[in-house]
Amino acid sequence: MSNNKVKVAIIGSGNIGTDLMIKVLRNAKHLEMGAFVGIDPASDGLERARRLNVPVTAEGIDGLLKMPEFADIRIAFDATSAGAHAHHNALLQQHGVRVIDLTPAAIGPYVIPAINLDEQLGASNINMVTCGGQATIPVVAAISRVTKVHYAEIVASISSKSAGPGTRANIDEFTETTSRAIEVLGGATRGKAIIVLNPADPPLIMRDTVFALADPADQQAIEDSILKMVEQVNSYVPGYRIKQKVQFDLFDEANALNIPGIGKKSGLKVSVFLEVEGAAHYLPAYAGNLDIMTSAALACADRMAQTQLAAVAA
Repeated sequence: MSNNKVKVAIIGSGNIGTDLMIKVLRNAKHLEMGAFVGIDPASDGLERARRLNVPVTAEGIDGLLKMPEFADIRIAFDATSAGAHAHHNALLQQHGVRVIDLTPAAIGPYVIPAINLDEQLGASNINMVTCGGQATIPVVAAISRVTKVHYAEIVASISSKSAGPGTRANIDEFTETTSRAIEVLGGATRGKAIIVLNPADPPLIMRDTVFALADPADQQAIEDSILKMVEQVNSYVPGYRIKQKVQFDLFDEANALNIPGIGKKSGLKVSVFLEVEGAAHYLPAYAGNLDIMTSAALACADRMAQTQLAAVAA
């Protein structure tokens, strides 16, 4: 810790890692860049870090451990892949470094800042779910605050141009992790996640749709809860917004829906349509999927650092 800030390392010099680095440098209140880690010496991310005077290594996690700056690192972001994360986490835990996982590995608890960040501030490893999860699960949780959600299905549509090799390699993990988090954090009995890589050119901004089947309840109360949650997420993801009025459809026993894994079910269908515009720190504004992950991770790390600094001051 220096200048009343906590030093952090970012592992992964691709799209997500590079955007996160720029956010730390520009927007963090309690964080300071201590190291930026990649495996390709010629990557654009590492080159940009060098220009910004951030200490770098192109030797991956082993290179980070050998850097003199590593002794001061207190929090590390992993923006590589689910497969690599287990190895990275094991090494970092040996050195007492807290880990924020931006892969779908889900070794630690799922965390979405608007839902449960304060409950997990002491965790040694937290998982940021997925871009689709960060965008949609708060809405499912908002509905669950009012009534029982039996089934929630989310569809995340992102520009193909904003999906780098890490995202493409983790498609299966994306759907599995997001589906599980819809249940764990969103409160749905059953969750399903779908991701669409949209090849449209010019690229389209990230769009997310939430369909939930819940017990009938006060529709205005549900809508108010959703709008309040959207406002909370927007406080750390400025490009996050609802696109149109929340839609409600009532299905009685005679017109029950056939829910995967549940069977015929009557209830209130809630449809919510979202858009996430990126801040364009590294990739263009259409890459809201990138922005919501890095913004959420930054919000978590800043809050963790704030509590660490307060503990030291006390």
